[in-house]
Amino acid sequence: MDRYPKPEVLPVLSFYSQAFEFKELIPISAKNGQQVDVLLEKTFENLPEGQPLFPEDQISDQSERFIVSELIREKIFKLTSEEVPYATAVVIDSFKDRNDKLIDIQATVLVEKDSQKAILIGRQGQMMKEIGQTAREDIEKFLQKKVFLQIWVKTMEHWKRDAGTLRQVGYE
Repeated sequence: MDRYPKPEVLPVLSFYSQAFEFKELIPISAKNGQQVDVLLEKTFENLPEGQPLFPEDQISDQSERFIVSELIREKIFKLTSEEVPYATAVVIDSFKDRNDKLIDIQATVLVEKDSQKAILIGRQGQMMKEIGQTAREDIEKFLQKKVFLQIWVKTMEHWKRDAGTLRQVGYE
């Protein structure tokens, strides 16, 4: 609804309702959230109920290592811009439970160019420090333990084309 005036939306809705067999068409606004509540309500009304796919205490089918790597990568996305986040992968090199209260995690962030590495490290290491600190906070919440997190940045040209590296970072 955000891109077109209401009179232009109505013929489009009419066209699609005749071309396909939809239960309902619900125009929404991403800008102001108009009708999003209706969309959610109708979605849940129409979803079939089924058996749970996982035990109630299992939050994901991914390993803790994978989730930790994605939490680190998320911080890279939030704190950097341009092409850098899309050219990164995070490899968990070590994940050691030292005791009941502390986990030692060592990770490597792969980038394709030295210029991307410089951006991630930042002036005097400030960007990497901020990425590490914010990631560690979220990882501690997730694992419910204190975390000692070390992150390195490594340039590896064309890592996205290397099947072994892709498997290592969980992209099979």
